[in-house]
Amino acid sequence: MNKPMRRVAVFCGLLILALLVRVNWVQFVQADELQTDANNRRVLIERYAHPRGDIIVEGNSITGSVETDDNDFAYKRTYTDGEMWAPVTGFASLFNTTLLEGIYDSILTGDDDRLFFNRTIDMLTGKDRTGGNVVTTLNEDAQRAAFEGLGDKKGAVAAIDPRTGEILALVSTPSYDPSTFTGNSSDDTEAWSALQKENNPDDPMLNRALRETYPPGSTFKVVTAAAALENGLIDGVDEKTAYPDPFPLPDTDGQEVGNLIDGYCPDASLRTALMWSCNTVFLGISDELGNETMMDTAATFGFNEEVFTPVRAEASQYPEDNRPQNAMAGIGQASNRATPLQMAMVAAAIANDGKLMQPYMVDQLVAPNLNVIEQTEPQEMSRPLSAENAQALQSAMESVVDEGTASNAKIDGVKVGGKTGTAQHGENNEAIPYAWFISYAMTDNGSPVAVAVVVENGSQDRNEVGGNALAAPIAKDVMEAVLAGQN
Repeated sequence: MNKPMRRVAVFCGLLILALLVRVNWVQFVQADELQTDANNRRVLIERYAHPRGDIIVEGNSITGSVETDDNDFAYKRTYTDGEMWAPVTGFASLFNTTLLEGIYDSILTGDDDRLFFNRTIDMLTGKDRTGGNVVTTLNEDAQRAAFEGLGDKKGAVAAIDPRTGEILALVSTPSYDPSTFTGNSSDDTEAWSALQKENNPDDPMLNRALRETYPPGSTFKVVTAAAALENGLIDGVDEKTAYPDPFPLPDTDGQEVGNLIDGYCPDASLRTALMWSCNTVFLGISDELGNETMMDTAATFGFNEEVFTPVRAEASQYPEDNRPQNAMAGIGQASNRATPLQMAMVAAAIANDGKLMQPYMVDQLVAPNLNVIEQTEPQEMSRPLSAENAQALQSAMESVVDEGTASNAKIDGVKVGGKTGTAQHGENNEAIPYAWFISYAMTDNGSPVAVAVVVENGSQDRNEVGGNALAAPIAKDVMEAVLAGQN
């Protein structure tokens, strides 16, 4: 072979080699990236070529799939009580997949590697392909009680079984019905557009139970009380304190913070201070313990880290701060912020004798043939306080309900512990306050339910905003729904 021909042959060989490298790169290295690319229409067509598996609550499907007349997308998703369950299910549509629909998309579509055997059998037998199911921990009656209790108010509810960490209810209002935009029509596009934050100031697609953080107000005082007990600052819930009333904020020009209820707070014990929500006592505790100790205590309850349920919950915040801000954070104000899930975790840890369980909302992943392919086991997350101190706080929180500011949470024949909260917010605290309530119900077999409720806009009259009036009745309904299922 002469020299020019050799050069041509080498050049062609290099081109073939480059082509082989590129093909293998696309097939093996970029395969996953291309397969999950939002612009890959083939992925969407395949996703809706078969019925999706379902999300299950107490043995019943809250999702479904129906055939369409669309040439590309053979099936579309449907939802039962879509508005009520949207904070749990999320949605599966041509626009996106979110929450449980998104996290377990490969299970629900049947593409998960763990379903290979099922896919093979279906192919050999000619059976229509279906996806696996996601079995949740949710309690339908508790979810409905929370959803109906919030009604047309803006807010959220989170309920947990303190003994296991199972999430029993997760509600956010206003909500949306995912069924309105799961198709491929102009109506679906219009419905989707109407729900976007830029077109809807109420932001119905925001999951307020997991993704919105609020100043927790006086509900945070139980964390401050736990910090006082755990760090030996106060020996018991009935030991008197000696904080000034009103309390002078340190490092300020004489700024003072008083109490909303007169007569109970001077020298008040933790029990009395929780019963009547004495700001002065908890300002003093937080200031005396200091920012680092308060941060450490908050962290043991789950603050300052994202929580995965497996849906991600926004990190609640107890930040590094200056002395006056730290004092205010001890009463749930200043830069202290929490999700409703976080405050349900606080109540759950106290109700469970100081043991905080990892919250979760998926019990099992189940193959189409009903074989369990993944089972969630309860896991301890932390020990924010000792059993002795937790039981002391239980006694104090039960006094809040029996004799203090949370009378609307009483349930006949049941021990209920709670804490009300009214959280100031807005510039110069001029906005309507948030109404909070956290609680638990206790039985002979421990506490089966802890609840956190926040109401953003329960009343335009500031004097009518309060955790007992607006949030406690909702928590009571949720607790009663769970307790009814225990009998």
